[in-house]
Amino acid sequence: MWSIVLAVLTTWRVTHLLASEDGPADIIVRFRALLGRSIFGQLMDCFNCLSLWIAAPAALFVTRKPLDWLMTWLAVSGAACLLDRLVKDQVAISMTTQPTEGELTNVLRIETHGTEEQPLDADRDLESATRGRSTQN
Repeated sequence: MWSIVLAVLTTWRVTHLLASEDGPADIIVRFRALLGRSIFGQLMDCFNCLSLWIAAPAALFVTRKPLDWLMTWLAVSGAACLLDRLVKDQVAISMTTQPTEGELTNVLRIETHGTEEQPLDADRDLESATRGRSTQN
């Protein structure tokens, strides 16, 4: 039982290190850059794909029987992928301060007090495109 838990955690840790982290002294990020857009470089960008290859030797820690190893290999990779999704989907909620009057914010429309709101460029483009379609029909 503990051997499969260790195999899953090891697979997740090594896969996360290779796919998502820079590594100590930026060794991993340099290695990924060296691989570039090759098939191995693309493999390093996909957690799910990489976990399959990392889980193969980790499954040997659990069993050495061929059929059991095959099932364990896939189970360890799948569990590492589920663990990664669980960790990635954590939502961080933090307090922010309200913008002061006149301060720009990252919203589509800026609230104005006492004046007519002016549409942003994207709104004007959308409006123009919609108007153009309705006149063509």
